[in-house]
Amino acid sequence: MNPLSSKRRSELRAQAHKLSPIVLIGDKGLTDEVLAEVDRALKAHELIKVRAATDDRDARNTWMESICGKLEAHPVQQIGKVLVVFRENPKEAKAKVDSRPLPPRGGAGNDGQKRGGQKPGAGKDGNKRGGDGGESDRRESSATRKRRTRDDVKRTSRPRSRTPSPLPESGPRRRRPRTSR
Repeated sequence: MNPLSSKRRSELRAQAHKLSPIVLIGDKGLTDEVLAEVDRALKAHELIKVRAATDDRDARNTWMESICGKLEAHPVQQIGKVLVVFRENPKEAKAKVDSRPLPPRGGAGNDGQKRGGQKPGAGKDGNKRGGDGGESDRRESSATRKRRTRDDVKRTSRPRSRTPSPLPESGPRRRRPRTSR
């Protein structure tokens, strides 16, 4: 188990900032059930927060060391009663490496179009697939557009006015007194 670099630990602290504690170590201390729950949480999330319900600082330090030792995890941070623990999930790490997008192919004239100079989604004659580009395609898109605008628009019970409401009547504006003349 290689220790985390300071840069990686800093990144993990930043990610853990928005997390809330998932596991709670109660009055009975660090039991086998609590360790099993921390293990399940680390499998699911990789980075977790654990809250310890004791005021004993030495006990919290011991719990952090035993969690990291038994579960092969890395201690990231300990602030008060909150322990932040990280363990990389080997399945997810491999999936992240495998699913990385391939870099774009370099070459002359590669401007994002498919081979043969056709536009993406175009057929052999250059038109969009599934239609001849006639009137029926335009009517469908218009009907689809109308349906989309009716469904997506959120309406209020009272329409808003286009004219601004008049300012409330009040006395003349007060001016600050001059301090120097």
